[in-house]
Amino acid sequence: MATKTATTRLPSTKNLPSTMHAWQWTTCKTTLESALTLNPTAPLPSRPLRPGESLIRVHAASVNPIDYKLPELPIVGRLAIPKPATPGLDFAGVVAEPGPKSALKVGQRVFGKLEPKQQYGTLGEYVIGSAAGTVPLPDGVSFEQGATLGICGVVTYQGLVKNVKRGDRVLVNGGSGGTGTFAVQIAKALGCEVVTTCSGELRFQSQIWGSRGAHTNRCVGANVQLCKDLGADEVIDYRTQSVVSALEKGEKKLDFVLDNVGEPKALYWKAPSFTKPGARYVQIGSQVSLGFVFDLACRLALPTWLGGGKTPFSFASASTNFNDYQGLADLVVNGQVKPVIDEIYTFENAPKAYEKLRTGRTRGKIVVRVANES
Repeated sequence: MATKTATTRLPSTKNLPSTMHAWQWTTCKTTLESALTLNPTAPLPSRPLRPGESLIRVHAASVNPIDYKLPELPIVGRLAIPKPATPGLDFAGVVAEPGPKSALKVGQRVFGKLEPKQQYGTLGEYVIGSAAGTVPLPDGVSFEQGATLGICGVVTYQGLVKNVKRGDRVLVNGGSGGTGTFAVQIAKALGCEVVTTCSGELRFQSQIWGSRGAHTNRCVGANVQLCKDLGADEVIDYRTQSVVSALEKGEKKLDFVLDNVGEPKALYWKAPSFTKPGARYVQIGSQVSLGFVFDLACRLALPTWLGGGKTPFSFASASTNFNDYQGLADLVVNGQVKPVIDEIYTFENAPKAYEKLRTGRTRGKIVVRVANES
């Protein structure tokens, strides 16, 4: 389905400022949020635009664990990212200046993502978007909504579209987080029967944005109810029962597993007992530790007769693909996918967004409003 887009009037590109407000870090000795400072005179990304690229004025950005995990790695943070650096990969905004051979126009509303190890990230007022990673934002989709789609939206879309078909029974491990809330809805939109896991204990306030521009604030009583509202056919509360035992007792076996959490580790090793022959296991999230690295090595390197994994396993990553972004945008426009926004932070409070993200207790996505213009 072709999506309609709108444009927003901007000053001529000749009137673009030479500086911008941007959150930056130079050294990261502890956490990213403690290393960030707001620079009101940071230079705009200044290199010549390559064919297909565009200079984007950012209106909203969402935060992801990779934003702080890379800077906090000693070698990567010190050597691989040019300084001073601005974090953030997901964005929604308007085209300020299209580059050569760009299909976009000045003032056009867009969304997308940058590649990791960027110096000019989306917590600055301007970024350079690539041809494949900058997509028209359809009418009726807000900047805040569009900003959630870049990584979590597309990685789940790609992981599911490539691996499932209508009628498949799919497990989404971790259905209430940033990737999980997308995965449950996308799987349902693809005609799958969805089983998901979450904690049913906590109460929280969430925002579910409508597909036609309107949005409503909803007080969801529990994560279990949220997952059901998103379309899950069965929800397993991991705080009150064993996920593996619940799946083994189920009457129907699974065709596919999408693991957004990486816990419990037994979920992978016990997969043959609750999946059909040939079922694939794709992991997005993980708990980084020596134990996990060893466990992963056993899954991938050891042959099955030495105790290696029996279920085909792979990691999913958000590949920058224009057509996939367009397909995801169509699902949002059609109302089949509604991004769940846990909280929206002002630009001045952007470090607090990372503080909350780090707790692992977010429901849906965390967004930073970089510009106040509608």
